[in-house]
Amino acid sequence: MTQINSIANRPIGVFDSGLGGLTVLKSLEKQLPNESFLYFGDTAHVPYGTKSKETVIRYSRDITRFLISKEVKLIVIACNTASSIALKYLQDNSKIPIIGVVEPVVRESVSNTKSAVVGVIGTRATINSNSYRLMFNSIEPEISIIEKACPLFVPIIEEGWAETETATQVAEIYLKSMLKSNLDTLVLGCTHYPILIPTLKKIIPAHVNLISSGDPVSKTVSEYLKEHNLHSKSDTRYEEFFVTDYPQQFNEIGSRFLGRTLSPVTHVDIS
Repeated sequence: MTQINSIANRPIGVFDSGLGGLTVLKSLEKQLPNESFLYFGDTAHVPYGTKSKETVIRYSRDITRFLISKEVKLIVIACNTASSIALKYLQDNSKIPIIGVVEPVVRESVSNTKSAVVGVIGTRATINSNSYRLMFNSIEPEISIIEKACPLFVPIIEEGWAETETATQVAEIYLKSMLKSNLDTLVLGCTHYPILIPTLKKIIPAHVNLISSGDPVSKTVSEYLKEHNLHSKSDTRYEEFFVTDYPQQFNEIGSRFLGRTLSPVTHVDIS
């Protein structure tokens, strides 16, 4: 029992290519207020959506090794591209549990849609991987999927332009064709995209439900911790942030999003 408690009190690792995973971290902290977290933003290599499969796996492998060296008890891949491409490799080569974002989001979408038409937007790598289409087909094959790669969204968010007129114009171009369908659910298939929700709501009909990764993934993590008796028993919690480039910019934009200073933000080189 002592060993179980020791493992349970370890932090949860969360990683993404940059700022986007903070949307998942925010939900995790709300769902699991007694847990500690280590967040890793690979800001030197953002965006992952334009990288090759081999490169995304390599980056994800190196980050996972870093987080394991920090003695995390579980890792959340708070990145749709890495979840789509590297999840199986990481799970097959790791001794700790690793949870991705695709399956929890798909299950949430299946339970929400009434028209059985679901839109999915994501990075080019996520869309080209067919990860969402395959997961929908395995869970509910009767649902029609409309997919659209939106490669400019991540750079717009990372530059802090999420609520600008430029962001609105780009969103209108990307979603124009999709919104002509009878979809009633839109999957934000990139953890950066919830930062665009105020902009997206300007152009998306009110009846369309926006499904992002945060809540479904947090629920999945909570259920896993409960099932394996891994909820933290510690009286204190902490969080640390690690980035591979631009810690000051990450702190500034991330602080605005989370509503607090991200301290400490440590620059690391894992290449």
